[in-house]
Amino acid sequence: MEKSPDAFRTISEAAQELDLPQHVLRFWETRFSQIKPLKRGGGRRYYRPDDVQLLRGIRFLLYDEGFTIKGVQKILKENGARHVITIGETGAIETVTSAGAGDEMVTTPQITAPEVATSGSVIDTYSRARLNEALHELLECKRILDKATEEPLN
Repeated sequence: MEKSPDAFRTISEAAQELDLPQHVLRFWETRFSQIKPLKRGGGRRYYRPDDVQLLRGIRFLLYDEGFTIKGVQKILKENGARHVITIGETGAIETVTSAGAGDEMVTTPQITAPEVATSGSVIDTYSRARLNEALHELLECKRILDKATEEPLN
């Protein structure tokens, strides 16, 4: 039995619909203040249809277009959640304003398309975006560790 398009989705349903692991959705909640699923007893999450559409737009920008989390945050801040929902629905990235589009792209080292992996296979766009996101997170962890080692212990 399929749910109505207007029905709320559990985290497992939303993750399945977006082809993402559940932990990614929970992580994105910490990075994008616009993602606010209803939380019921025991912390159970329920995503509204607009929440799922916003997640679809964020997923598109991160995985298909290669934006960083910081870049998507900037788009959300400058243009709003409705704008990102529209991008997710249409796949039309040109709706991102030219004033904000250039500097949202990954500014950390990025794998360019297509690159041949050591096995001889071409890295697809989705894998490249995931690798870039992991690289960005690792660089952020390094920055935090470097800062922590510089500060004197009290």
